[in-house]
Amino acid sequence: MRAKLATVVLALLPAVSAQTTPSDSDSLKLGDVTFSGSLRSRMYDWDWFQGPSGENQYLYSGNILRLNFSEKLTGWDWDAEFAVPFLLDMPTRATAAPPQGALGLGSNYFSANGNQQYAAMIFPKQLYVRLDGLGGHEGQSLQAGRFIFLDGSEITPKDPTLAAVKRDRVIQRLIGDFGWSDVGRSFDGVHYSFTSGSANFTFVGAVPTRGVFQVDGWGWNQVGFGYTSYTREWGHGRHSADTRFFVIEYDDWRPDLKIDNRPLPVRRGDTANIRIDTYGGHSIHSISTAPGIIDLVAWGAIQTGQWGTQRQRAYAFDFEGGFQPKILPRLKPWLRAGYTEGSGDGNPNDNTHGTFFQLLPTPRPYARFPFFNMMNTEDLMGAMILRPHAKVTLSSEYHSLRLTNPNDLWYAGGGVFQPWTFGYIGRPTFGTRSLGNLYDTSVEYRASRAVTVTTYLGYTQGLAALKRIYPEDKDGRFGYLEFLYRF
Repeated sequence: MRAKLATVVLALLPAVSAQTTPSDSDSLKLGDVTFSGSLRSRMYDWDWFQGPSGENQYLYSGNILRLNFSEKLTGWDWDAEFAVPFLLDMPTRATAAPPQGALGLGSNYFSANGNQQYAAMIFPKQLYVRLDGLGGHEGQSLQAGRFIFLDGSEITPKDPTLAAVKRDRVIQRLIGDFGWSDVGRSFDGVHYSFTSGSANFTFVGAVPTRGVFQVDGWGWNQVGFGYTSYTREWGHGRHSADTRFFVIEYDDWRPDLKIDNRPLPVRRGDTANIRIDTYGGHSIHSISTAPGIIDLVAWGAIQTGQWGTQRQRAYAFDFEGGFQPKILPRLKPWLRAGYTEGSGDGNPNDNTHGTFFQLLPTPRPYARFPFFNMMNTEDLMGAMILRPHAKVTLSSEYHSLRLTNPNDLWYAGGGVFQPWTFGYIGRPTFGTRSLGNLYDTSVEYRASRAVTVTTYLGYTQGLAALKRIYPEDKDGRFGYLEFLYRF
């Protein structure tokens, strides 16, 4: 299988080096309408942790074509984007009996598409109208229809360090488009934004569409949310900062079986709605010093509300710091470290659900080998980024992972993506806390403005929890090769 992946890599590289693209020209104009698009193609190589049965090693291809039409008019604009995801050669035996469950994301794609090895569909990814300059104020807009939204993206900081940290370590922790998957998700609703100077107020009320693993992204889910935030960019001289406060109300009125640490008969009897209120914020800082640039990140949230018949009481936080020293200017190194914690539930028999619920995030930026998320997880992280050339970025990360509470589950997933699937899975860990040590590396090569090639390889050294669940091989490996062409 590894030889097959190497063959694909060697086949793609000549195409990239010889590629001629319209990278220096403007987007195609069809009268007053602007046309653009992209094709992203990936070859995945999974070697999931191994249990007594099931196919944990496999290759498959995930691809998505996006075609966008837009027009900007006086006082308003519109956008119509169509997505065509197509999945090739999905594994047919990558789902095992509990507690092993899905053996990598290939299992998710296969089961979400009617157990088909090959699946494709076309659907509207974005279809909205936006009114600009409402009330005569240039910074006020109202968007209605189907759109993409990432929490925390309300303002892009002018400072490049802040902008990069916010993009990679802050946005879409709780609400995102799951854009790393081969389908993604959108939101149907309204998006109001008011920007004045360096401050922004945003409100979003929406329902998430189907998608993520299911190629049919036409329909909706029985879930909705309301998001309100206030963001301000501030600071002066050598110190720049970006601060946000937000409130999210999340409602799930599906009768689906909830995933938590209560006994199965109790969960089957709990068909009450999930209604969670999340209050939080972030503050990120960039400080220029003589030795180099220092960045600091603080993010946190608390949750109240109802988890079915239980009350919701949970928390999560993330503290990080980075340093870009002026030494080795040809490599432009960036060193980062941080600690993230999401609360877990210590007592499955009481009336309180203490597991932090991550709502509708894009988990993968924070879990590049996506076998964990922020729920009942402690993550001690270190990273090194090297930029030896304007077209090349190398990034390596280390994550020491353990469960916050041994009486809770090991959770994975990124939220609802079809009405009959809860969106998260939970595996028992039999009272253990140590999950694993993740080591990974990615290389991104931007051949031109239109062509980008990315490779990723992650290795997880499984510890006590993984050893209990996967006795045949507690270690896991995951890699992919990505080719992205924008036109």
